[in-house]
Order: sequence, then C-alpha cells, then structure tokens
Amino acid sequence: MDAWSYAAEKWGWYRHWVEELAEEVERFLEERRREGKEEFVFNGGLSVSGLQHVGRLRGEIIIPEVVRRILERRGWRIRQLLTLYTQDAWKGKEPQCAQFENPREACEKYTGWPLIRVPDPKGCHSNWVEHYWADFGPHIPEFTDGKVEVVTTTELYRGRLLEFTRMSIERREEIRRVLNRYRGRNPYPPGWIPFEPICARCGRIDSTEALEVKGDTVVYRCRHCGYTGEAPLTEGKLNWRLEWVGVWWALGVDFEPYGKDHAMPGGSRDSAKELAVKVFGFRPPHGIPYEWVAYRDPETGEETDMSSSDFRGFTPREWLEVAHPEVLRFLYLRVPPMRKVTLSLRDVPNYYNAWYQAERIFYGAESTGDREQDAHLAKTYLYSLRDWSNAPDRLPAQPPYTHAAILSWLLRRLGDEEAFEEALKRLQRTGHMPRDPTDYDLERLRTLLPRARRWMERYAPPQMRVDILEEPPSLQLPDWVAERMRRAAGLLEKLEEWSEDAIKDALIKATEGLSAKERREFYRWFYRLFVGRDSGPRAAPLLSLLDRGFVVKRLRMEA
Repeated sequence: MDAWSYAAEKWGWYRHWVEELAEEVERFLEERRREGKEEFVFNGGLSVSGLQHVGRLRGEIIIPEVVRRILERRGWRIRQLLTLYTQDAWKGKEPQCAQFENPREACEKYTGWPLIRVPDPKGCHSNWVEHYWADFGPHIPEFTDGKVEVVTTTELYRGRLLEFTRMSIERREEIRRVLNRYRGRNPYPPGWIPFEPICARCGRIDSTEALEVKGDTVVYRCRHCGYTGEAPLTEGKLNWRLEWVGVWWALGVDFEPYGKDHAMPGGSRDSAKELAVKVFGFRPPHGIPYEWVAYRDPETGEETDMSSSDFRGFTPREWLEVAHPEVLRFLYLRVPPMRKVTLSLRDVPNYYNAWYQAERIFYGAESTGDREQDAHLAKTYLYSLRDWSNAPDRLPAQPPYTHAAILSWLLRRLGDEEAFEEALKRLQRTGHMPRDPTDYDLERLRTLLPRARRWMERYAPPQMRVDILEEPPSLQLPDWVAERMRRAAGLLEKLEEWSEDAIKDALIKATEGLSAKERREFYRWFYRLFVGRDSGPRAAPLLSLLDRGFVVKRLRMEA
C-alpha cells in the first residue's frame, strides 16, 4: 500500500506541524529557484565531542529528512547533508578525560586539541571522532531512508572552506565590525585575524593567536606554550561563528535546523546571518530552532538534558538494541521541534504502546474520539515509517512489548529459531499474533524478540526477570488463600478464550471480597507458587503466555 496516498485521501484536511514546516521551506526554496538554483541542500551540524546520543537524531537528521521527503514527492531535488565539526577544540571536561585510562594525563595533554587529532581512548579506532562516531554514524541509514551524506569540516578546510577562509582573511575588518556588535565587553582589536591555527608544539587550537598572514600561511603565537611559528590555512579553523557561515557558503545550504542555544536574540545565529548578508553577500538558509532531548535515568528517575561532552544519554546503537527505529521517529515527530522530549530506555514498552495506538488509528481500528487528534497521530505514524510507499494493506500484528520481553526471557535457553517458533505459538494462543501471519507480521516479531530480551536483561525492573517453577513448590498455603487459588483455577479452566483480558477478569472475580491487604497477600502466594518469589510481572500477561492446563494444575497445587 502507498501509505502516503492513503493518508492524503483520509486525513489530507489536517495539517501536521511537519507539513507546515515543509510549506515554509518550500516557499523559501521557490525564491532560490527564481534565482536559478535547481538542486537544494538541507544540512545539520554536530560536534563529535563525546557520546553521540540519540537526541542528535532529532533536529539534525530526522526532522530535515521528513521535510526533504515531503518536498521530494512534490518534485524538488534535494541533497541532505550532515556536517561534523571535527576541527573543534577538545574541551578536556571531566567526563571526556574519564574516558582515558589515565584521565589526568589525558586532560593535560589533549585539552585544546582538534577533536580529529585526539586519540581514541580505547585504542580501537584511529582517533576520538571515529571512536564515538561508531555508535551513531553507521546507524543513520536505519533511522532514515538512507540518503543522508556525511561531511567533515576537516575535509572542507582542504576544499571549499579553504577558499572561504581566504575570503574571510581579506574581509577581516568587515567581519570584526559585525562580530563586535555581538561581543559586548570583549571586542576583537584592530588587526584581528579570524583564524585559529594548530600549534605545532603543543597541538592546541584554542590557544593560538594569528599575528600575520603570508599568502596561505599565518604566523601565530601560542598563549599556552609560548611557541611562535607558521601554519598553513589547512591546519586550523575559523572563528566558530564565522565557520558556521563558511559551512553554509561552502555547501550551499538552503535549510538547516539549529539548537535552541543558537536562537537567542543577538545570539550566534543572528550574527551568522548578518555576516552572510553584509560581508559575503548571500542569503542564509531557512532555519528552525529545536529543543534539546532530555534523558531520564532508569535507576534514579532524574531528568537532565542529553549531552555529548558530558556523556549523558544513550546512543542510536543502544536504542536499536532494544527498539525499532520507527518508534523513536514517532516520538520525535509527535510534537513540534520546540517541545521537550524526554527519553529513558526503561520506558520502551510505553513508547511501543503509543506507537501501536497510532498504528491502529492509521488503519482505522481505533479512535481517540477526537477527529484532529486521530489525524495527528495517524500522520505522525505515517512519518515514522521509513518507507511510505510499501506499507502493509492491513493493520499489522502488534505483539505487546512486555509480552515479548517476558516470553524472550522465559525461552532464553532455547535456540533462536526454536524460541521464535514457541513465542509465535504462544502469542497466537493469546490472540496477539494472527493464525495466518503475513511476512510483515513475522518479521516484526522476529526482530522484536531479541530486542525485548536485551531490554529485559538491561533495563527491565528486576521483578520482571523471573523463571517459571517446573514443579509445584513445597508451600503450606493458608486455607483461605488455597480456596481462592482453587476458585481462580475453576474460573480460568472455563474461559472461552485464553486471553490477557479474560484472565484478568477471572482473577478479579477470584479475589472479590478481599481487602486490599488480603489481596496483596494472595498475590504474594501466587508469585511464590509460579516463580518462587514474592513478586513478578503482572499476573494476567504472565499467565496468558503459559499453557492453560499448566496454570490450572499449579493453582490447584497438582504436580
């Protein structure tokens, strides 16, 4: 099914925020096209200063990717780039230094070095950038349609940025006048050269001052080590605000989202726009600010913004180990760019519940009762898909994440294929997988089970990780508890269908009339009977995944 056409026909009247953004960008591109441009460039920018967390997928990759694909369907030719700022100085923050075996020595030696020159602290890659990019870059195609191209400022300084650097040095007085309007009490002095060479002695790029220009080299002095020398323009970088303008110019950028820190009035984007227009004579790209993605610690529940150099958050690789990429796309596209999104890997089952609901609404199997809310969720689901032209014709199977997690744990001693077949059989019995699954249904389950198992191992609450006792334990149940267990067994034995909801209703009936304290006591004995502990996963989902005959016998304490 062409999901795009289906959504347009059913919800075309509703304007999703990403569609409104696409229309804004399209109006901007129309102006560029009238100036003679035929192919357009979307860009995002990242500094590989440490942990490449999933928050960086939001504004720099996924939002522009969806806008690009909307406009491509309208006939626009667009390239999507991601620029890595690899010449930035390594700050030597405590979390960065802690990555090395000897943090103090690393801090003293590498602080101020260009990121691309800092060694890999683990020794498995050629440098810092390659090491921390490994958990992000190779996974971009799994979160997108695979058309995002990566460039680095290190490469650009050997090409188009070198030309821009020459222009900047020639126009340094104009640049100085513009930037000084934004610098307040620390204006650049007359004669300032907007280039930061790498010191040949200590390796730092953050402590050098260019003193004189000689063609394609600069004479500099290093404030850190006192060295005076010469460096070619390929061995350094521009002042950071100017560098941003240089990237726009070098790549011909037409649209670029940016973090909210750049959006302050009189901030870096305002100064970059003014430089582009007044000094270099070109129109800056259309842009939108976006809010940071926050991280909720699974152990403490504390919320903080994800941070690369502070190593807070988790990577795309870590997400993909426990969840499908479409679920993360959904979470990012559900709310506008300046709305906060908070993520925790412990909450993955809840994220699946939200995504599954949107999927049911998309296929007409559910409604919130609010026409606009239905349309919003349905279109968000559409944009969460990486392939809009090849969606299933009917609602796919939706194996609940928690069921997959419990099953994958219970069946972990089986081989992969045997565990898959057994999980499929049990989920068919509970009605969570159809009797005649499509290839799409089977692939969803096949890729979900190992993810859910890793989630159980790493992030699930400890009480979920249980094993079913093969034999009835030696327990002396209080008489009233034994009677309630037998009542539950009788009700469960007579159920027309072995489903989670039916089991839940039967257990509620079996415990009718008990006080809250007695009900807690009943379930303590229940879990001791099945898993040998005082607690475990929710009773109804757990029982639904077990054989009915086994459950009935166990409740009656029969071998």
